Amino acid sequence: MPLIKLFIAIITIAAALNGNGRPAYGQEAGWPRTIRHAAGELTLARKPLRIVSTTPSVTGILLAIEAPLLATAATTPSPLTDAKGFFSQWAGDADKRGVKVLYPNLKFDIEAVLGWKPDMVIASTTGADSILQHRAELEALGVPTLVVDYSSRSWQELATDLGKAIGLEKEAAAAIARFDTDLTAAAGAIPARGAKASIVGYNIAGSYSVARTASPVSKLVSALGFEIVGLPPELKPNSARPSDFEFFSRENLSAAIAADTVFLLRATEKDVEAFLAEPVLANHPAVIGKRVYPLGLTSFRIDPYSGRQVIERLRESFARR
Repeated sequence: MPLIKLFIAIITIAAALNGNGRPAYGQEAGWPRTIRHAAGELTLARKPLRIVSTTPSVTGILLAIEAPLLATAATTPSPLTDAKGFFSQWAGDADKRGVKVLYPNLKFDIEAVLGWKPDMVIASTTGADSILQHRAELEALGVPTLVVDYSSRSWQELATDLGKAIGLEKEAAAAIARFDTDLTAAAGAIPARGAKASIVGYNIAGSYSVARTASPVSKLVSALGFEIVGLPPELKPNSARPSDFEFFSRENLSAAIAADTVFLLRATEKDVEAFLAEPVLANHPAVIGKRVYPLGLTSFRIDPYSGRQVIERLRESFARR
């Protein structure tokens, strides 16, 4: 009897191996699946286990939902990044997870992508990190490419869609729930009391803008209890660029900022000082009352990491009042 049991055990182990000593797992439920994305449809035979990101603007979301991310494209190093070109808000977590540089300076390198043997590439429709023109080439080489549009969607919406595509629905929902818990706690600690506020891009690469009320950063600040005020209707014809922000000339700064509290995008305390010293704003209520607050350098793109940094910065700013 012991010999029979031993024989059965050997057969069972052999059946569980893939002929090469590696475990052979059955196909997970729900696979294959067809995913609709920003550039059409993508059918995946199995759950992706080797993902690379060509869009740093989405990398933080992938990290937050615990995607099996091997490498990400890096942007040109700047005050917004670490030395490698990883955005500072998520660079630390990327390093802990062992995420490597896919290629530097957003210069697409198909050989670098293929070298990682990915079973999914994450790409974007727009922005400096878009590789949409290379999608057909990648797919011709057998590399499934999922395209997302981060320009008009919140990180929560993207996380939900990516979770479905990667098979990490529960992880995506958990990441959103954790963020919502932090947001609710901060909202209870910030005495906004319905204060009206404008979110301003002040002298960013020589440009001036006000956030649209439907933009991700506006929705975030609004959830903390502020009423976000956008560009006055009479100035809208002067805004030429379609984006989350409406742009105008420096001469229109005072008229464009309709609220008496201002949050400065991609800004530090030094930027607040420059804003308060701006001659064309000398008589603005926000300047007179010194109700101007920086949202931090990472606030240019709201993801789970930068969103928390904005929340904490505003909590600290208003706790001092």
